[in-house]
Amino acid sequence: MATPNLDVFQVIADPSRRQILQLLTKDSYNINSISENFEMSRPAISKHIKILQTAGFVSIQVIGKEHYCMLNQEGFSKIRNWINHFDKFWNNKLKNLETVLKNKAKS
Repeated sequence: MATPNLDVFQVIADPSRRQILQLLTKDSYNINSISENFEMSRPAISKHIKILQTAGFVSIQVIGKEHYCMLNQEGFSKIRNWINHFDKFWNNKLKNLETVLKNKAKS
């Protein structure tokens, strides 16, 4: 079964999903433990987790009957690559500006 290609920016646009990601920076948690931090149902949390997993932000490890969620680098890498593109753009612009200013100073 093919997994849908989710837009990582749409995935993290949801405040609840961002809060889940923040929570997972502390430790890996099972879905019940994550649910305790939110005022929404466990099935709603499960849906958010599934979206985060599909987008590559979260991986799930099954230990016994429990499903533990932990951060996965893939989704973050997609965001980092996008940001790096613009970092290169702005760095080039600043280098060009620096060259122009140095040339003006020499004149």
